[in-house]
Amino acid sequence: MKMRTLGRNGPQVSALGLGCMGMSDFYGAHDDAESIATIHHALDRGVTLLDTADMYGPHTNEELVGKAIRGRREQAFVATKFGIVRDPSDPSARGVNGRPEYVRAACEGSLKRLGIETIDLYYQHRVDKSVPIEETVGAMAELVKAGKVRYLGLSEASGETLARACAVHPIAALQSEFSLWTRDPEENGMLAACRKLGVALVAYSPLGRGFLTGAIRSPDDFDADDFRRHNPRFQGDNFARNLALVDEVKKLAADKGCSPAQLALAWVLAQGDDVLAIPGTRRRSRLDENLGALDVQLSTTELAAIDAIFPPNAAAGDRYAGPSMQAINA
Repeated sequence: MKMRTLGRNGPQVSALGLGCMGMSDFYGAHDDAESIATIHHALDRGVTLLDTADMYGPHTNEELVGKAIRGRREQAFVATKFGIVRDPSDPSARGVNGRPEYVRAACEGSLKRLGIETIDLYYQHRVDKSVPIEETVGAMAELVKAGKVRYLGLSEASGETLARACAVHPIAALQSEFSLWTRDPEENGMLAACRKLGVALVAYSPLGRGFLTGAIRSPDDFDADDFRRHNPRFQGDNFARNLALVDEVKKLAADKGCSPAQLALAWVLAQGDDVLAIPGTRRRSRLDENLGALDVQLSTTELAAIDAIFPPNAAAGDRYAGPSMQAINA
């Protein structure tokens, strides 16, 4: 397994981690037995970085991950998140909470559900604009001092916010959507800030929520409760325009002798040794395909060809619908 460092002097983790969100939420029907088998297979293959959050489910994904790593704790580097609050009476509603007392309570809940004594990497899932980042990170730093958390991270934070956070406590990782069809970190200064501050960038949805695999051909491919049905990039003319881009990626992958998913993941990893990716999957076969990206080396010429087909801002439609867009790069 190829390893990469989280932060300037942080731990070594697998360059490709495993995003566990879809095992419990957002992408339609799921099978806990197969999901646990997939996590076990990931650990067997040398994947160490497992990514979850308290809002996935909510709560059920942390419980699933906790069950999967029972007896194998030493093999897993567990990353979880706090800060996005869901309303049980309205599954579509979202709030953000970064108050110190909430940070402490959320950590205790995650530790209990995961069945572990220490969270390896604890992210603030979204920045709470009503609470100074110094207060939130200060509370997170107290968790490190108490031995409940090893390393700290932020998700979808701006470069300015990241710098303020780093002034309070070292930040090992900044998580952001980053892929061929979401190149925001390159454009908004996030990646540059990470490099200036010695923070790793962890790319979530590196396969464009599955779109870059080439397997999705119609919105009808989604279950009725799949959130992608309501995502702007998967609707109407946007879907057709993005599908045309993916078809070009499929041609490049065929020329390279790899799958579109492997090409897309190899592109993310080629952006620098300080960039990691956490593709999500619920199946062992897809996991093996994703890990095959580690053997795909892209030349300068090939990277230029990919950029020519899929330049920044090529994807049609916003990343999220409605208010969720206001919570990114905060």
